[in-house]
Amino acid sequence: MSFADIISAVNDFVWGPVMLVLLVGTGVFLTFRLKFLPWRNLGYALKSVFSKPDAAVTGEDSSGDISPFQSLMTALAATIGTGNIVGVATAMVLGGPGALVWMWISALFGLSTKYAESVLAVKYRVKNEKGEMCGGPMYALERRFPNKILGRILAVLFATFATIASFGIGNMTQANSISTAVSHTFGVPTWVVGLILVTLCLIVLIGGIQSIGRVSGAIVPIMAVFYFVFGLAAVVINFRNVPVGLAQIFSMAFSTQAAAGGVGGIVIANALRYGVARGVFSNEAGLGSAPIAAAAAKTDHPSRQGYINMTGTFFDTIVVCSVTGLVIASSGKLGTLDAAGKALTGVNLTMAAFSSALGPFGSFVVTVGIALFAFSTILGWEYYGEKSLEYLVKSPVVVKAYRIIFSLIVYIGATQTLEMVWNFSDTMNGLMAIPNLICLLVLSNDIAKECFDFQDKVIVPYHQEKKKNR
Repeated sequence: MSFADIISAVNDFVWGPVMLVLLVGTGVFLTFRLKFLPWRNLGYALKSVFSKPDAAVTGEDSSGDISPFQSLMTALAATIGTGNIVGVATAMVLGGPGALVWMWISALFGLSTKYAESVLAVKYRVKNEKGEMCGGPMYALERRFPNKILGRILAVLFATFATIASFGIGNMTQANSISTAVSHTFGVPTWVVGLILVTLCLIVLIGGIQSIGRVSGAIVPIMAVFYFVFGLAAVVINFRNVPVGLAQIFSMAFSTQAAAGGVGGIVIANALRYGVARGVFSNEAGLGSAPIAAAAAKTDHPSRQGYINMTGTFFDTIVVCSVTGLVIASSGKLGTLDAAGKALTGVNLTMAAFSSALGPFGSFVVTVGIALFAFSTILGWEYYGEKSLEYLVKSPVVVKAYRIIFSLIVYIGATQTLEMVWNFSDTMNGLMAIPNLICLLVLSNDIAKECFDFQDKVIVPYHQEKKKNR
């Protein structure tokens, strides 16, 4: 067995059933522990995203580097990526249309996980020498974990895994997706795409979190609306197939019949496995990455930003992934064979689905979607990797060097296919979850206290507004 085979086998194990059970199980536990408040307060959270922060958030009692909205957009920039386009299609091929339902279910419990890890990130964040906020699982583990030595070890492991993962899953894989899509659709050489990406990354990343926050705050809403509008248009054009598509999605999510098409096993088992796997991989709830961005937000209370960042899971999976899933389900392209006699999957299936309604313009929509989604992911993950490295090596010079090296490596990703490197970084991405999940479970009382203490601030504004509208 070669080294590449070993890495691939380890990656399959890390992202296997045990990890998925731990990720979703932690979400289930936290949902009950918090008395379903993340679910009950989803309306408040969504309203907070689009409301102008009041004096309590931006006043003297608050601290942070960027606005709550920019913090969410930075987290969404890293979260909404090729998984929303390619991952959904792959899940629906391997797990059937019913995989989409299990993506939704995992996202619902992911709300509680994303809320909890963001709360801890804000509560235990610290300021560095430049006055910037630093937070995430590594700081919560170091500052609050009962066993200080074990907490420090887990913190170092998380930061190490995150730093390594940033170069692969947050950099090269995204750059490769952009160059492949652009080259295929527009005929632009991959090396040209690589040079453009490197230039754009250097321009944005040299400015640090303020620059990343501003760009993410502009790009993320535009790209999400762009993809949503044309995805909805494709569904409307294929509206005659929507009832049948929805029926397949829900019936196959819970079907106990043997799977057809040579997939093997039971339909519900495959739908659950691939739906949960792609859902978690897409929204990153439980991996511990998004809280790093939450820690940079200007806020007066951990729960306030916890609720705002929690909506990232909602937007990523319930909105964006659902658009891709419904376009595919209503297109009639699921199960279609390509010229080689193999079933269409990944980006090819998504392009075919969009094109069934929008014609050649459908491929353009998917290509632009991939380019914007993947580029924003590169920006968000650079910040995750930078803050993780800063925790390990407290040197401003090293951090600045990391920004430059990270930007240059984008070119390698855009022009080369390095499957072993990707599998290795993918493994690191999965391993990040272990220290983070331990942190969430051990510090669940801290999370619950912050959650229950903040509830009065959620209820009071609601009643005030209700009286105003009478």
